[in-house]
Amino acid sequence: MSRLMTLVAFVAAFGAMPVLAQMHGHRHGADGGGHDMVTMPGLRGENATAEESAELALMFRKFQTLSREVETLPNGIRTVTRSSDPDVMEALVSHVVGMIDRVGQKDDPKIFIQSPTLDIFFARGDRILSEIDVTEDGVIVTQTSDDPEVVVAMHTHAAEVTAMVEQGMHAVHMMMMQRPAN
Repeated sequence: MSRLMTLVAFVAAFGAMPVLAQMHGHRHGADGGGHDMVTMPGLRGENATAEESAELALMFRKFQTLSREVETLPNGIRTVTRSSDPDVMEALVSHVVGMIDRVGQKDDPKIFIQSPTLDIFFARGDRILSEIDVTEDGVIVTQTSDDPEVVVAMHTHAAEVTAMVEQGMHAVHMMMMQRPAN
């Protein structure tokens, strides 16, 4: 990253902070169906822009370049997320800032593979205080809330994102399989 950028946002939570996954460069399924790891249709959403989906796709393809530290606070979280790839880092910063802004506006992108944990953020974004610091070392996000249910959701989502950073699409698939059927 070529410059230091600091943002303090008194908006809401993380949004879909990188839903990170692995791209194998081919389609799964004998008929081209199944999980499409080339075009990644699950990264699109009812209310997501093409740019937002492209940022996610880049982070999916290069999740191995990401690292993450999470500190669980009694009233929230503090995370530090980095990438060794400048393009991924740029996408990460844009994604974090954009999703926190969306949550503050209660503007859910409705990404198809989005975790249900995020629903409370879009419903109660006005109850979250977020601070974003972008440094040479990474994106540092501190989020706090006086709403105990929002704090539990922050802790849960932080663990989900960490699993995705470490395991890529495998973590997404595992989370989706654990969801109750509608």
